[in-house]
This record gives sequence, structure tokens and C-alpha cells, in this order.
Amino acid sequence: MISFPSLFPRCYRGIALLLCAAAFGAGVAQAAEPGAVPTRLTVRVVAQDAKLIQDAVGGASITVRDLESGELLAQGLQRGDSGSTDKIMRRAHVRGENIYDLPGAAVFSTTLALTQPTRVEIIAEGPLDYPQAMQSASTTLLMVPGKDVAGDGVVLTLHGFIVELLAAADLAGAAPGAGLPVEAQVRMMCGCPTEPGGLWDSNRYEIQAQFIRDGVVVARAPLDYAGRRSTFAGRIRLPAEGADLLRVVASDPGGVNFGMDEVRLKAQ
Repeated sequence: MISFPSLFPRCYRGIALLLCAAAFGAGVAQAAEPGAVPTRLTVRVVAQDAKLIQDAVGGASITVRDLESGELLAQGLQRGDSGSTDKIMRRAHVRGENIYDLPGAAVFSTTLALTQPTRVEIIAEGPLDYPQAMQSASTTLLMVPGKDVAGDGVVLTLHGFIVELLAAADLAGAAPGAGLPVEAQVRMMCGCPTEPGGLWDSNRYEIQAQFIRDGVVVARAPLDYAGRRSTFAGRIRLPAEGADLLRVVASDPGGVNFGMDEVRLKAQ
């Protein structure tokens, strides 16, 4: 027989990063050299087809390095809320308009001490409270001493969904072929809700429960909207050969977003 372990205990790397940010502020920058010019760098990390990666999902970690030497120039967390839904998602954007630069909106800001034009690499990773959903994005940029990067700043996009298994039947004693209930939550990477016909329309998504054995999908079933925002449920039949993992996968190829969560099943 197989039993279903607890879904809820998780270990978040975001906790350590939050403590670091609390100790050092928005960004930890390198010590200034003689003749260095303070130069501001602003970074925003956003969810694909959605809003800013906000505190409610753990924020995002930012690392800034000298591309040539590899020297760490700054490190910290994007902190704040997800920004204006109306401005980000509903309005047509005018070229050069700031979309994210509003009071309280999530941002990482630091001051680099530059002595010369410097090529930097900027790396973002998040959402930090959901290890199963975390993705990264990076870019390079020539920073010029005294030329601040402000406003929306450098914008990096994380693709994916936050998928969380919420509930599943205890499989101990379950007969092969039994239809077992599964429930999961699917949100955008910023924590924004999904629902049929909503701003983030789940009618576009395929959400599927899968039993996995030896790395192969041995059973699958769709999860449908459960009547509560971001929540999807269904039943999946336990195959005769049993299973090692229960997985939920959310897919939106058109929106270039995918996500999954899974739990290992224990034999008894």
C-alpha cells in the first residue's frame, strides 16, 4: 500500500534572504573606491503576463556582478506590492511611460560605486516563498558612472505559475482503479488569482493531475475550476501498478507560462 505524506511543511530559502535584507536594507553594495561615482540602479522583477513579484509570494532575489571580473557589486531583495492592476494590465502603454514606478510597488534599488563604464550582469530569482515555482532571469547592461537607472529601471520577467497541491486522498488501502480526489491552487508568479473569464483567464490553461511511476506518467486526469478563485479539483484513478509521485501540471503555451507541484508517495 502507499500513503500520502503531509503536503504542507516546506523549507523556504526566502527566509534567510529576508533576514539578510532586513539587516542590510534594499541592496548590499560593494565598498567605494577612491574617485568612485555613486550611480543608482533600479530593478523590477515581473511575472509574465501579470504584475510585480511582491512580498506576499516572498519577493525576488537580485544579484549584480561585474561581468568581466565576476565581482559581486550588489545583492538584495525586491520588496513591495504587486503594483497597479489598472496601469499594468488594463491600459495601453505609451512608449517611455513608467508602468511600475508607483509608491509601494515592488522594487530593488541600490547604489553602485563606479570608477569607469562597467558591464554588469543582473540576475533575478523568485518567487522566494515557493521553491517548486522558482525561476530566474538575467540581463547584462553597461553602467556609466553618474548615469542613474531610475523609474521602472531594468525590468526582468519570470515565466511560470505558482502551483500548490492543497489536498489529496490518503492512498493507504486504496484499491487500484479507485477515483481519488485531488485539489490544487494555480496562481500567477506574482500571486495574482486565476479563474474562468477573469483577468487571468483559466479557460486558457490546461491543469492536469498525474500519477508518476519510475519517471513515466501512468495515469492522468484534468482538474477543473472548483468554484473558488485559483482553485481546481478533480479525481484521478490509481493505476494497478501503483505510483511513486503525484504531480499537478498547469500549462499555458500561448502565454508562455507553465508550473507544477508534486509530492512523493511512500510504499507501506
